Amino acid sequence: MTEHPTNDLNDVVHQRHRLGILTIAAESKRVEFGYLKEALELTGGNLSRHITVLNTAGLLDIEKGYEGRRPRTWVSITDAGKRALAAEMAALRALVARHDS
Repeated sequence: MTEHPTNDLNDVVHQRHRLGILTIAAESKRVEFGYLKEALELTGGNLSRHITVLNTAGLLDIEKGYEGRRPRTWVSITDAGKRALAAEMAALRALVARHDS
């Protein structure tokens, strides 16, 4: 019996908003909290919780600082995050391939 592609989905990565955070972070060197909040249509608290989960899993780095006088938070994807995202995409492609034929 062959393993089903859904067995390769990562529960931390696969959640819709966390997948969005990782894909956006993978597209740039670092991304600002406000941009993610707007792009993913999340509240600040909800986004913060998802970022914390990804950071705890070692998939995102968090950088806090200032832009002028305004406090800012930036996130960037780690090497482990890039690998987890690539594995998630591969699992999704395998799942789609099963249904395309």
